[in-house]
Amino acid sequence: MAFTDKINSLHLDVLREIGNIGAGHAATSLSKLLNKKIDMNVPNVRIVSFDEMMDMAGGAENIVAGVFLRIEGEAPGSMFFMLPIEQATNFIKDMIGDATIQLNTPPFDELALSALQELGNILSGSYLSSLSDFTNLSLYPSVPALAIDMVGAIISYGLIELSQVSDYAIVINTALNEEEDSFPESVNGHFFLLPDPYSFDILFGALGVTVDE
Repeated sequence: MAFTDKINSLHLDVLREIGNIGAGHAATSLSKLLNKKIDMNVPNVRIVSFDEMMDMAGGAENIVAGVFLRIEGEAPGSMFFMLPIEQATNFIKDMIGDATIQLNTPPFDELALSALQELGNILSGSYLSSLSDFTNLSLYPSVPALAIDMVGAIISYGLIELSQVSDYAIVINTALNEEEDSFPESVNGHFFLLPDPYSFDILFGALGVTVDE
């Protein structure tokens, strides 16, 4: 039986609940940062193969803004947060109040990159904190790395650099909405949580929903 066949709706419901709590924490932090009300939610969670993960982000050659970090502790793994370039640009323009910002071609504005990294820090840190609280596992992030590059390059760098192998990813879709609706559209990003192979059992076991063989 394939690993994904062992995952049922209960597993995904638990992961979505964790994601929504993390999104709530992130929304509070972003609201303070932007001085305006931000709502976040997690419409769905999926467990997909490595190839499906890249397809969900627009394909291996799609250019995105991505933040990568390594999860250390009792259930090691890797985490990526990716936004389409257009949405990342719109968010950063609103975040720093500069309509001239662009992320399509280098050189990139240092303030824009700092704002983008801060966004990634807030979102990934909030989710990881929520996951740690729910599982009672000691999980902590490495220093995040920021890249504007092809999806395949970002993911490959993050995994190959650390000699990690992961066959499956937990995909947590994330929607950010501003109450005043100054964003032209909802900002939709993807979290890709890639537990090391043995970490899946640790995570689900800690949640009380062990994946049966």
